[in-house]
Amino acid sequence: MKQHLIVEVFRSSKKDGMYLYVEKRVGLKEIPEDLMKRFGTGISAMTMLLTKESKLARANAESVIKDIEEKGFYLQLPPAKEDYLLDLYKTPTEAVY
Repeated sequence: MKQHLIVEVFRSSKKDGMYLYVEKRVGLKEIPEDLMKRFGTGISAMTMLLTKESKLARANAESVIKDIEEKGFYLQLPPAKEDYLLDLYKTPTEAVY
């Protein structure tokens, strides 16, 4: 496994919180067509030097590098909504005294 990789991160035009990490020099041209249909247009979010020690908000840097080397990309899906958060929307919002 490589020690570092120059990565470009694209956000999905179709789904909030969905991101594709790819090797910068390759870009999106090797992403499977079916995935791109779900992902939509890739909007460049950032380019960075990714090392195994890099700290990412919702992904493990080592896993990202491994997936990019093996599959050509790393797909980060939106976080699952917690059940209790969904219940908040069902709760009446009118204050009762």
